[in-house]
Amino acid sequence: MSLARRFGAHIVSVDSMQVYRGMDVGTAKPSVEERATVPHHLVDIADPADAFSVAEFQRAGRTVIAAARAAGERILIVGGSGLHFRALVDPLDFPPSDPAVRAEIEALTPSEAVGHLLAADAEVASLVDLANPRRVVRALEVFRTTGATPSARAATPEAEAIRSYRGLWPVVGIGVDPGPALGERIRQRFAAMLAAGLQAEVESLAPRLGVTASQGVGYRELLKVVRGEWTLDRATRTAIEATLALARRQRTFYRRDPRVRWLEWDDEAALVAKGAALLEEAGWTS
Repeated sequence: MSLARRFGAHIVSVDSMQVYRGMDVGTAKPSVEERATVPHHLVDIADPADAFSVAEFQRAGRTVIAAARAAGERILIVGGSGLHFRALVDPLDFPPSDPAVRAEIEALTPSEAVGHLLAADAEVASLVDLANPRRVVRALEVFRTTGATPSARAATPEAEAIRSYRGLWPVVGIGVDPGPALGERIRQRFAAMLAAGLQAEVESLAPRLGVTASQGVGYRELLKVVRGEWTLDRATRTAIEATLALARRQRTFYRRDPRVRWLEWDDEAALVAKGAALLEEAGWTS
C-alpha cells in the first residue's frame, strides 16, 4: 500500500483465495477503505461456490495488465501463489480439461494409466512424476485432448522461456523474508484472524464453499469445527502448521526466480524505503 501510494500504482492480487467474495478475514483481504484509496484488481471476482481455475485467473489478470499497460499505469503484483504470479507474467499455458476423457482415464488403474502415458511418450519419466497419480492423469488427459505429449510441450519456445524465467513483460521482483520470525508471525496472524471473526466467517460461508475455496488454509480446518468434527484448538494448531508449510513452499518457489531481489524483514519503514529504492533503480519515479 505504501509503495502503491508513493508511485501511483495499481495493486494486482495474486492470492488464489482473495478472488472469492466473502472470504475476507481468512485471506487477510485488503479492506474496503484500503481499496478506496488504492485501486485493487483480482479481488472479489468469483463466488466461493465456483471452482475458479488458474486459467480463468490468468485470463482475468492478463486483461487487467494489458489495460493498465495501455493506459501507462504502473502495476504492483502482490501475493501469494507462485503459480498464479507466473500465470500472469510468464507464457504459461493451461490446456482445457475434458470431463469425459478424464473419467475414462480415472477408470484405469494407476499402472495402466502410466503404461498408456509411456506408450505415447517414452521420455515422459523425466518430465512427469509417474508415482503421482494426479499428475499422470492430467498428462494423459492433455495428450488425449490436444495430441501433444509432455515431451512435445516441454520442447516449445514458451516452455523454454518459462524454464529460463523470461517473462511476457519486464518484471522487478521484491521478496520479503521474515527469516526465523516466520513461525511467530504466522501464529500471531492466525490469532488475530480468529479474534476478527474467522470462525463466524467460515460458518456463514460453509453452505456455499466449493471444492477449491473449501481447501483454503484456515477455512479447511475451521470447516471441521463448524461440522463438529474437530475442536477449535486442534483446528488452530493444524491451520498454523499448514500455513507454515505453505509459506515455506512459497519461499522455495520464489527463491528459484532470479528476477526476485530479497529483503530481510526489519521495520516497515525501512522495508518501504528499500523497496522504493529497487523500483527507482528500475526506472520508476515517485
